[in-house]
Amino acid sequence: MTDAIPTVFVVDDDISVRESLELLIRCAGWQPETFASAQEFLARPRVRAPSCWCLTCRFGPERPRFAETCRCRATDMPIIFITGYGDVPMTVQAMKAGAAEFLTKPFSDDALVSAIRNALERSHAALSREAEMRVLRDSYALLSRREREVMALVVSGRLNKQVGGELGISEITVKAHRGKVMRK
Repeated sequence: MTDAIPTVFVVDDDISVRESLELLIRCAGWQPETFASAQEFLARPRVRAPSCWCLTCRFGPERPRFAETCRCRATDMPIIFITGYGDVPMTVQAMKAGAAEFLTKPFSDDALVSAIRNALERSHAALSREAEMRVLRDSYALLSRREREVMALVVSGRLNKQVGGELGISEITVKAHRGKVMRK
């Protein structure tokens, strides 16, 4: 995941906007992918590398089903909403849809590059947390039912003797299970 070049997805129906953003993103050192429609973007398989997407608002928060999809993807793929006209209600809708940033045209290249950089950092952090959780879930799945019971009581603060008494096993058996939990 850390070796992958971050991808920036651009969704805009204006080809000139897509091409100019593609050039800017490529010059900043990221991998751009452009889409003419939201449906085209959503049909693409998700990536497991740091990424974000720049989205024109006419595709975004005003469409309920699409806004829900934005919220689902925004956890590991932050969204930068771009609009030619912005007002408070639209900004609120964009933020509810999971926007990491809301830019109103015209904006400087530096503003967009900074927004993308921040979004990619958030994406990297989210993917790292997800990987850590996956390792923990996999380790937890290796535990037997009894080891899980012992672990739950130990992390709740109970002493070995108390755990043994509650589960009807000896203190030595509790220690053995704790050792297995720690190894796994």
